[in-house]
Parts: sequence; structure tokens; C-alpha cells
Amino acid sequence: MFFIKAKKFIKLMKDELLKKKPKKNHYSWVVDETKYLDLERVKKLRKFCQKAKELALKENKTVPARNWFMIELGLFTGLRVEEMVNLKSDDLHLEGKQSSLTVSKGKGNKTRTVYLSEAFKKECLFYLQWKKEITSKGEVVYLFTDRKGEQLTKRALQKAFKKCLQKAGLENHYSIHCLRHTYGSYLYKASNHNLRLVQGQLGHSSIRTTQVYANLMDEEVKEAVEGLYQK
Repeated sequence: MFFIKAKKFIKLMKDELLKKKPKKNHYSWVVDETKYLDLERVKKLRKFCQKAKELALKENKTVPARNWFMIELGLFTGLRVEEMVNLKSDDLHLEGKQSSLTVSKGKGNKTRTVYLSEAFKKECLFYLQWKKEITSKGEVVYLFTDRKGEQLTKRALQKAFKKCLQKAGLENHYSIHCLRHTYGSYLYKASNHNLRLVQGQLGHSSIRTTQVYANLMDEEVKEAVEGLYQK
């Protein structure tokens, strides 16, 4: 079974990342480098947004702090952009041992639970407290709002993401959806290649959608393929 899978995988490589028409049981695309951020870019983007947030807090500015949380939310939950703009404070469950958030208007109007890391939980608590302090009524509903307190649109969030990329010195071809692909890619590795776990976190209705993360063509995979039968 292992040798059969290895032969199929090598064939995919020879077809130049599935540029040729795939067979019936093969997937037509993979998560390539234009669809997710590598670790170097992740660090660069987070570092810029963190510094921008800290400066904004000193100068009583709101947009950089909001954009910082947008980036962190995307990288640590993999939410779709429409799920991000619809996220409310009541959707965050930060008490107890296991923190989570509820996506109530996911794709297909489905509801799911996304589990959070302890580090991101602390960022959520900080952001909620900050939002309460800058909100005139002290009540936070939507997590992403404009200067007037109105819910941001998907287009506005995408525009904000593009500005973050530009100011961080990163390529502008990435869309905000790359944060979701980045989360899925690194969660797949961190979970020891547990597709079911990634499927649940991302809210994929079919495991076949999640399967694309098993086809990541990075140095780790290349080394594994080159090392076949060498030891």
C-alpha cells in the first residue's frame, strides 16, 4: 500500500503540480505558495501588525489595532472572511480550560465550534476589553467595525488586509483567504497530518476539500520523496 501511494505521489510531481488533466480520483489543485504564507512571511506580517498596534494604542488610534486582531484571528482560526465580519463578542467562549468560538453563519448557514489556543485566547481577551473601552456604550457586538461603529463589509476587510501586506513589505497578490489556507496548512502539520481534525476546525462538509492540505509541496515533502528507498 505504501509503495502504491508513493508511486502515485511521484506521478503528481511529474505532472507539474497537476497542471495536466487529473484522473477521476485525483484532486485538481493543491495549496501552492500563492495561496498561503510561508513561515517567514507569517512572522514578518505578525511583527509589523504587532508594532503598529502598540503604536496605535499610544496614539489612541483604532484601525491598526483592529487590523492586528484581523490578522491574528485569520492565522489562529482559519475563518472565512464572511465568518470574520459576522463574528460577535458573544461568539467567543473564553472561560474554562478549553476556549472556543462559535461560527453561527458559516458556509451553508452551518454552525461549528472552532477551538482556540491559550495564546490566542489571551489576545481575544485583550481585544474585547479594548473594544469595550473605545465603544461609547461600552457594549461590543461585532468584533470588526469602522470608525462609526458599523459592521465592516467583506470588501472593507479585504482592503484592510491588502494595506497590511503592503505596509509589511509583502507581495500584494495574496487575498485575505490566504490566512485560512495558512492556518489549514500549518494545522495539518502540527496535528501530525490529522485531516479529520483540520476538517472540523475549518468547517469543510467533505473530507475531500480538506485533502488539498495533504498535497502541500514544500521542502519537507520534497525531502521525503527524494529519500525514498535511500536508507
